Amino acid sequence: MKRCLIVVDYQVDFVSGTLGFPDAETLAAPIAQKIQQYHAAKDAVLFTLDTHGTDYASTQEGRNLPIAHCIHGTAGHALYGCVAQERLPQDVCFEKGTFGSDRLFAYLQQQAYTDVELVGLVSNICVLANVALLKTYCPEVPMTVRASCCAGVTPEAHENALNAMKA
Repeated sequence: MKRCLIVVDYQVDFVSGTLGFPDAETLAAPIAQKIQQYHAAKDAVLFTLDTHGTDYASTQEGRNLPIAHCIHGTAGHALYGCVAQERLPQDVCFEKGTFGSDRLFAYLQQQAYTDVELVGLVSNICVLANVALLKTYCPEVPMTVRASCCAGVTPEAHENALNAMKA
């Protein structure tokens, strides 16, 4: 039985790119350290990547958030900085076109993880969505959201998301 770390959308466009924000960059070293700890313990590390196509502007999300981001094949789609350097070949990566990943949770249902820890961006959008899906798909798996390794678009949004996930 192994533990699992899920690194949610720690991508260039959310850190220093088109949707980047100052608190996001401060998470690079703590997230990289967390990944190192899981690798050292031979536990699983999974990544999600927000992934859009060149037709982003014509999607519902694109109409509501008209800032192109995480377009597949662009620099903004890549994992950010030292977090990217920590990714090992055995780490599974899930590209997702929406806030949560159904493929990630179908995968998790096939595993026997003792617990799951989530880190990454953005706590009040994609982290929150993935936590809700995790509880739907794997209701008996204990889960932790590492608040010090997540950030929201504002400190208030981050706190609100943490309170919602705690409830």
